[in-house]
Amino acid sequence: MSKKSKAYIEKQKTVGTAEKQAVDLATGVGLIKSMAKDWESVDVAVRLGINTRKADQNIRGTTVLPKGTGRTATVVVFCKEDKAAEAKEAGADYVGLDDLLDKISGGWTDFDMAIATPDVMKDVSRVAKVLGPRGLMPNPKSGTVTPDIAGAIAEIKAGKVEFRADKTGIIHSSVGRGSFSADDLRENVAHLIHVLLRAKPSTVKGQYVKSIFLSATQSPGVKLDPGHFQV
Repeated sequence: MSKKSKAYIEKQKTVGTAEKQAVDLATGVGLIKSMAKDWESVDVAVRLGINTRKADQNIRGTTVLPKGTGRTATVVVFCKEDKAAEAKEAGADYVGLDDLLDKISGGWTDFDMAIATPDVMKDVSRVAKVLGPRGLMPNPKSGTVTPDIAGAIAEIKAGKVEFRADKTGIIHSSVGRGSFSADDLRENVAHLIHVLLRAKPSTVKGQYVKSIFLSATQSPGVKLDPGHFQV
């Protein structure tokens, strides 16, 4: 048995029944903090009672976490030359069009978010098959297709996260790092859950939030009580 497996088993002992029996947010964050190293990502997985085959129940959106994500996002901006200086001044890490598209066509996706001005989306569509599956394709619904490049970059650098329900109705999102204080993690988790609660489609019947699990990169999940959160 590997050292990693032994460490994981010890962490499962720390979590105890919280893997199956829901705990409140403060308890859940406390358990994660006791296991996570500073560099580890802290993530939440929310299973919603939605039918993603129905357009109005395909939950998708963005929000800026109040305490940020704990890392500085690498941002690509697709634009024409007249917008390049604005993008660079606003903090974009990579700016261009044809040169970047050629690089991405070759398999390069070493960035976290991509922004595009509306007038170049026809060009950007040629790498949709590369960016789409990785969740990197600019989209008006997520605010990443916009003429306001500076504003979009500022939001991303401040801790903007994009969320989207997968085919099974689960939303995955980072909510910080192991180095965050317990208060900061609680605030980020509560903020994200409240955003999802406010996004509840009117056509959803029955229980909307089925389960919430909080985990770190190398830790088992801790089940949170959905009833702890209110709009």
